[in-house]
Amino acid sequence: MALKPLKLETGLLASREIYVLAAGFVLASAAHLLRMPNWLGGLVLATVLLRIYLAARNQRLPGKWLLALAAFATAAGILLEYRTLLGREAGVSLLVMMLALKLLEGRSQRDGMLLATLGFFLLVTNFLYSQTILTGLYMLGCAWLLIVALITLQFTARWPGWKPPMLRAGALLLQALPLMLVLFLLFPRIQGPLWGLPHDAYAGLTGLSDNMSPGSLNSLIQSDAVAFRAEFRGRIPEAPALYWRGPVLWDYDGQTWTAPRFVFNINEMPESEGPVIDYTVTVEPHNKRWLFALEMPVMRPPRSYLTRDMQLLSPTPVRSRMRYDMSSRLLPAYGADDTEVMLQRALQLPKNYNPRTLQRAAELRRRHKDDRQLVAEVLQTFRNENYVYTLSPPLLGQHAVDEFLFDTRRGFCEHYSSAFTVLMRAAGIPARVVTGYQGGQINPVGEYVLIRQADAHAWAEVWLKGSGWVRVDPTAAVSPARVERGIASALPSTDPLPIFVRGDFAALQSLRLTWDSITYTWNQWVLGYTPERQRRFLSSLGFDDATWQKLAILLVVGAGLALLIGAALVLRDLRAVRSDAARALYDRFCRRLARLGLRAGAAEGPLAFAERAAAMRPELAAWLHAVTGQYVAIRYGGDRSVLALRELKRRIKEK
Repeated sequence: MALKPLKLETGLLASREIYVLAAGFVLASAAHLLRMPNWLGGLVLATVLLRIYLAARNQRLPGKWLLALAAFATAAGILLEYRTLLGREAGVSLLVMMLALKLLEGRSQRDGMLLATLGFFLLVTNFLYSQTILTGLYMLGCAWLLIVALITLQFTARWPGWKPPMLRAGALLLQALPLMLVLFLLFPRIQGPLWGLPHDAYAGLTGLSDNMSPGSLNSLIQSDAVAFRAEFRGRIPEAPALYWRGPVLWDYDGQTWTAPRFVFNINEMPESEGPVIDYTVTVEPHNKRWLFALEMPVMRPPRSYLTRDMQLLSPTPVRSRMRYDMSSRLLPAYGADDTEVMLQRALQLPKNYNPRTLQRAAELRRRHKDDRQLVAEVLQTFRNENYVYTLSPPLLGQHAVDEFLFDTRRGFCEHYSSAFTVLMRAAGIPARVVTGYQGGQINPVGEYVLIRQADAHAWAEVWLKGSGWVRVDPTAAVSPARVERGIASALPSTDPLPIFVRGDFAALQSLRLTWDSITYTWNQWVLGYTPERQRRFLSSLGFDDATWQKLAILLVVGAGLALLIGAALVLRDLRAVRSDAARALYDRFCRRLARLGLRAGAAEGPLAFAERAAAMRPELAAWLHAVTGQYVAIRYGGDRSVLALRELKRRIKEK
């Protein structure tokens, strides 16, 4: 009995192809959907669900005029939401919505190929927000699904099920590994991105600010985000010695302390004595210029600056993870020769603020001519009287320092450092506020110190004749546990702190530290593969003077070898195809057609060739379709039984 000719595909997308394209798109944009406004994320999902519904019911798609209207309306909505169509947030939102509308519009396999290809561009935008291991693994899974979609679009015969395209997509990713490694290791590295990122690409970065007012550090301390990590070469200092210096605040307007707009750099490091502590800092991006080091630094990283008040500054905002080597001495004081101009600035106070504090300072000055005795009495007051260290202090009014010192007596480190500094200035002692981080958690897995945003701290410095600037931490007088054992031990359980900062669950804490160690390794060897690290790697291979010309040669040679490996695998598959019995029979069939003047094009598939040959020789159409359909079913449909091969051979012999 003659079989019916196989119906050739018309190039329209099948429902299964719509499903896999929709799944790939939703997964690639899932993280973006969580960041979008609710109305926009809901609209994207509704568009995708509508396309799936229409494919399942085999119904007509919306007209082009309706899609065009939806595109303009969506663009207008995004413009109203973000006030622009450019930048990270608005640009990504527009891309996601336009791809969703393209999915709703897609009819042909060409549309499907375009959607899958654009999906890879959508994947890349996720790295504008996160470059962690989990993000990389998730994006790898999304890329695998998009490759599955591309392979699915190639099936024009009987569908073999999902397993073959899924396995093939995985094999393609594995075959790409050699080339990926070569490009990662040998592609010339430059400092910073190849092009400027959108102006809002750094929105949401947390860290210290150049100003401090009551409550500013409070909100920062409730975050368990990593500020930086420090790896010591040798013994890790005790927690009370770990004062990580950041912005120095000089100016006070009655409510807010601010850092000077202009700073004076020093060309030579101040002379000092004592043991040197060597360590390496890996700071997370915070979009500010300051770097962090233990007090006091005795060196500065390349292309950085050290100011007269010992701030370590980068020439540009830190917008990517930065690693630098540091050395410090835990000095008790510095700057004994500071100028009179600087000391006068450290005495300024706004007028008509905090009269009770000024009166208290005058009383202290009458009792103590020696500045050190005056400082000691203030600290003794904090230590012995009913002052409370808490994250939930009462709100303060116009005379914030007065209300804190004499009424509420409840506050956080910014309250104590601010009040102490104002009191010192009022007593005629130059003083300023220093912000930064104090302490840190030792990670026993990676043997480094982990400093979180929750370790943010503020303390004071006073200038004492004969010594210079001396660190005074009034918080340590109120709550010694804060400095000795960390913030979690200093606050009551009712105060809000992240679970990993409080460390209530030992097993969970251990798991978190293990994962952080893995993340740290990822940061160092993958995200931290800088030009310096690339030079060290090439030097270990014997290429000490790795110029860009040598790098280009190595890259070409390495990429060529990787491509040869991939080509060898492809050729192996081709040899397997040509040794296939079904292919051998089809080749014989093509040779017969060639004698009839029907030759297949070099890039022409079996079905397309059969369609063209049938149009040229209508009397052979049934035979051409029958043979081609049987061959496609065997070769691409997976039916390689002996009976199927016999049927193909029989059909070829019919003419």
